[in-house]
Amino acid sequence: MHPDFVISPLSSALDAALQNKIDQKTKPLGSLGQLETLALQIGRVQNSLSPGLNKPCILIFAGDHGIVAAGVSAYPQTVTAQMVANFLLGGAAISVFARQHKIALLIVDAGVKAELGNHPNLIAAKIGNGTKNFLTDPAMSYDQCTQALQAGADLVLRQYEEGCNCIGFGEMGIGNTSSASLVMHCLTDLPLEQCVGRGTGLNDRQLHNKLAVLQQALIRHQNLTTPLEVLATFGGFEIAMMVGAYLKAAELGMLVLVDGFIASSALLVAYKMHPNMPDYCVFSHVSGEQGHQALLQHFKVKALLNMDLRLGEGSGIALAYPLLQSAVLFLNEMATFDEAGVDR
Repeated sequence: MHPDFVISPLSSALDAALQNKIDQKTKPLGSLGQLETLALQIGRVQNSLSPGLNKPCILIFAGDHGIVAAGVSAYPQTVTAQMVANFLLGGAAISVFARQHKIALLIVDAGVKAELGNHPNLIAAKIGNGTKNFLTDPAMSYDQCTQALQAGADLVLRQYEEGCNCIGFGEMGIGNTSSASLVMHCLTDLPLEQCVGRGTGLNDRQLHNKLAVLQQALIRHQNLTTPLEVLATFGGFEIAMMVGAYLKAAELGMLVLVDGFIASSALLVAYKMHPNMPDYCVFSHVSGEQGHQALLQHFKVKALLNMDLRLGEGSGIALAYPLLQSAVLFLNEMATFDEAGVDR
């Protein structure tokens, strides 16, 4: 049995009051554009006319992928563990951006094929030493998949209990754009060619090989009918943990920040299980990875930034976070026409 999550539709009871509060500010109607939409959404998620962002946190889920043996990545598998070490030393892009914006950063070993030792910011939650090669076997068993869902949910609950109401998820896993592409293809029915991109920087020959490998995998595994079957067959331990994390965060009424292509493919699994899921989500950016724009269209959402990012790690979340702060601050602190004595 997989964990059951209850994700309630957002109440619209405060919508009119929130919109009125936004419209009373000293500005022409609608002149803050997407920031006004964002303020309204945050107020809805928190069911408050005076929302706040408390103890923001990014969890980076890291895991290795057996499919790397088929040559789908420009980088060797060892880079996953090396990058985890870089996160913990504070030297990665997300480390820098999280420090800049005072966002707590925790790294989760979901299934890295290495022993990572101990560190205050490292959470040991390893399901296995990387997934199996889905060219020959399902990436993980159904039990491993549900174990990963529960682990992701438990980690979010821990942050919630410590006062966090705004959370985002990053990932690290050489080979995980291959998993994300297959998850996207299977759950959207979009042509595989539209779902597969260059990942870590493949050249044309390597991209052609990646596409051929993924087509072989689809032939090997047919008649996958549920989101969790797709996830267990083609996903990664880090992607499965993200799915559980998304579902738990929405169940708890937290504001959920979504990163790029892989993070959005994990969200796609959660969305197919609970269609209310995107209501709780702020989509930080449109990735430079082919397929992400189509994925956002599938969710019927608009992202905040479009900067050709394709790094992962939760980097887009950290860059977009100040916009959430601005949305909350203008709603709570900007003067109204009456307060400022300004004519309409």
